[in-house]
Amino acid sequence: MTEQVIETRNLTMYYGKHRGIEDVNLSIQPGEVFGFLGPNGAGKTTTLRVLLDVIRPTSGQAFVFGLDCRQHGPEIRQKVGYLPGELNLPGSLTAQQFFNVLAGVHGIEDTSYQRALCQRLELDPSRRIREFSRGNKQKVGLVAAMMHKPELLILDEPTTGLDPLIQRNVLELVRETRAEGRTVFFSSHILSEVQAVCDRVGIIRQGELIAVQRVDDLTRRRFRRLRLTLDHAPSDGLFEMAGVEVIDRFDHTVTLQIQNGLQAVMEAAISCGLHDIEELPVTLEEIFMAYYGQGQGEHHA
Repeated sequence: MTEQVIETRNLTMYYGKHRGIEDVNLSIQPGEVFGFLGPNGAGKTTTLRVLLDVIRPTSGQAFVFGLDCRQHGPEIRQKVGYLPGELNLPGSLTAQQFFNVLAGVHGIEDTSYQRALCQRLELDPSRRIREFSRGNKQKVGLVAAMMHKPELLILDEPTTGLDPLIQRNVLELVRETRAEGRTVFFSSHILSEVQAVCDRVGIIRQGELIAVQRVDDLTRRRFRRLRLTLDHAPSDGLFEMAGVEVIDRFDHTVTLQIQNGLQAVMEAAISCGLHDIEELPVTLEEIFMAYYGQGQGEHHA
């Protein structure tokens, strides 16, 4: 059996009385891009910090490359590239000086990939870091995380402060990382990015992992959206049934959002002479809002 790159077992972290995460169980496979999705304060960053042994959990266990995070933190971090959500960079150094330090730490002799990353992210490494804008500091963090081609790349909100062109380049670099057989843990609240690059996604809400599914399965499972073309205009109330919402109606065409009761919908449509069915795409953002639509309450961590 292939060893999981990341595995957590009932991972729980409290900050005093406030819950950061509780009973989080994750299993992330080699060579996949796993999206960790949730709003700010849902517990994403807490989980990442536990994996890197930056903080110690209240209870539960976390493993990276089969190693217990509490016992093998330095060994794990040597194999990981990490972009934190809050960067703390040495402002007195130029970006190149900073990269040179990291190259020494990781034993990198060939710096061609680091130079290629700077070019693709449009970063001038000759300038001092303190002179950079927020977006350019984010680029420094990205190069630092990626330059040693780590077996596991952990990205916490990686496109923050970047212009749209550079955002696309970052997503392409994530795809290339996966194509090389390396693993990416992609924490974000930008739903379109998660949908664009991730194989599976975990949704975390108020510190609890409420769903883990393949992205394509998730977009189909929560609800479906169908546009029905009928031979006869449907009567008022024909599709008023539990689990079904009429999104739009015009003449002989009706658009429905269906959580359950598909068979009843089809029977009603056939009674009006079902002429055509078109399934409309459902975005991850819409799925996300379905999960978070009610009872969000207060978030911590």
